[in-house]
Amino acid sequence: MNEFDVIVAGAGHAGCEAALAAARTGLKCALFTLSLDAVANMPCNPSVGGSGKGHLVFEIDALGGEMGRLADRATIQSRTLNTSKGAAVRSKRVQTDRRLYSAMMKETLEREPNLRLIQSEVTALLTDRAAGEVRVVGVTAEPGGDFFAKAVILSTGTYLGGLTHIGEVRREEGPDKTANAPRLTASLREAGISVLRFKTGTPPRIHRRSIDFSALGEQEGEAFITPFSYRTDPEALNGIEQVKCHVAYTNEETHRIIRENMDRSPLFSGKIRGTGPRYCPSIEDKVRRFAERTRHQLFVEPMGRNTEEIYLQGFSSSLPADVQYKMLRSIRGFEEAEIMRYAYAIEYDLCDPAELSPTLEFKAIRGLFGAGQFNGTSGYEEAAAQGVLAGINASLSVRGGEMIVLPRYSSYIGTMIDDLVTKGITEPYRIMTSRSEFRLLLRQDNARFRLLEYGRRGGLIDDERYAATKRDERRSRDETERLRHVNFGPARINPLLESKGETPVSSGISADEVIKRPGVTFEDVVPLDPESGRIPRALRDHIETEIKYEGYIKRQFDEANRQKKAEDAVLPADIDYSSIRGLRIEAAQKLGKVRPATIGMASRISGVNPADVSVLMIWLAARGKAGNGARREDDDGKDD
Repeated sequence: MNEFDVIVAGAGHAGCEAALAAARTGLKCALFTLSLDAVANMPCNPSVGGSGKGHLVFEIDALGGEMGRLADRATIQSRTLNTSKGAAVRSKRVQTDRRLYSAMMKETLEREPNLRLIQSEVTALLTDRAAGEVRVVGVTAEPGGDFFAKAVILSTGTYLGGLTHIGEVRREEGPDKTANAPRLTASLREAGISVLRFKTGTPPRIHRRSIDFSALGEQEGEAFITPFSYRTDPEALNGIEQVKCHVAYTNEETHRIIRENMDRSPLFSGKIRGTGPRYCPSIEDKVRRFAERTRHQLFVEPMGRNTEEIYLQGFSSSLPADVQYKMLRSIRGFEEAEIMRYAYAIEYDLCDPAELSPTLEFKAIRGLFGAGQFNGTSGYEEAAAQGVLAGINASLSVRGGEMIVLPRYSSYIGTMIDDLVTKGITEPYRIMTSRSEFRLLLRQDNARFRLLEYGRRGGLIDDERYAATKRDERRSRDETERLRHVNFGPARINPLLESKGETPVSSGISADEVIKRPGVTFEDVVPLDPESGRIPRALRDHIETEIKYEGYIKRQFDEANRQKKAEDAVLPADIDYSSIRGLRIEAAQKLGKVRPATIGMASRISGVNPADVSVLMIWLAARGKAGNGARREDDDGKDD
């Protein structure tokens, strides 16, 4: 009754994806949560996606995860960010109905035949030392007692040692006034896991009736919605009625109120010990850090279709309730604002991700994996992305398969995990497109092609989906080639070129050369070439990008191949770096702590310079490791 293949502690976005991934490979799984009513909760912003984050959601779906499908079903507004910029940085973001998303995820978990959902607090790890190594063998939960498993995934979110702050009011609790998990931390320390302390926060929720929307700017949804998930019917998604979002601004009076009450903020009074996210600071932190600015933009976002709660993105705070009212009512459109939920900051415990391998397994404890905010990230998308990979790898470890490592050039998931395990963290980590050196390869439109083979190896992509994706990949290549041989004469193409502000031609021009023009899109060519109109909209966007950026994509692909050589050079796990002649003392210490799996990982560790990497490569070559059984078989997910 209490024996499983995989146990997952925490049913936030990481835990849900991890449990589903493992269970869908046929393993018997248990998912523990402090409250069944908080499964896949969205305690912060009611949205999925965003800059860089949207890429993660497409990649989660490509691996066989669930977030994209449910986000599509819970969408109330969709927008694509950075449309005025290049295709590499365009990111999808949707407003979601947070309660609907949570309910659908809970139902999905409950209907999974290999998964048992249990409301109980995990209070301790159970480990066993045998043959010179420590291995996890289960957990203790209250109520319930001991539960045994071959692999355990920790995805505790902000609940582990959770402590909330609203001014002087401090409570030991999780987000949204739920219970926290105060006892597991001691067990982690006893197991030798380093425990860090971070902080995050959330803004107040406002009653819709108290907002003067006529004083605010409007944000409409986009005309055509591209689904996150391959499994979503685009026509059904585009049939929804999108809600409006709005924009507001703080002002000098708002900032004066905040400055006069700064001493009442636990963030600056010393009561909050945890480090907060640099890229999502509280409003008082923004006012302090950017003292020269007279206003800050705020986004006014509905929490769902069947609630009057409005989320005020950009107004996160830990100031007392009375100050929250004063600064809120100083904002135009919020003069009569009614707060339904006060803003708060929350501190929580987490691990040092440098103690993890790129598979998300702890180096020192076999069978123990980490995922989500427990690994030092912020955001639902970062959590879910780690969850699906942790679930896949936990399953592979139990089944005796080779675990998956996603290289940086394969995905934003790979980039994020590489950053976490090689560089460590000093603050909550957030994915951004700028974190990748291969942005043009790692676009949203090609995610399912890039990661198909990895999802297949992980056991989450069935034969039908695999064949359909391969078919679309071939169709995309064939259409790109066909467009090279479709020619337009000047009389036919010049009206289009001139209408787009492009230079007319004096002789024939191929369709792909027309699409390469900056002002022309694939959609513009369809009326002139009916055959291209048979291509689905999502594939058209992919083909257009491949054509427009062909030269740049090739150069970046060549660079990815160069990095792949370094990633394929595996470093033995038992190296005594202090004994390698020519290696600097600092580099040897850093390498000994992180224990990089490959030369590529070693090159990205802070404190390891190119000369140190050269020493390692010479040392490796001298021992006959490179190219002789020391190469990693994880390159079959690359984008062709």
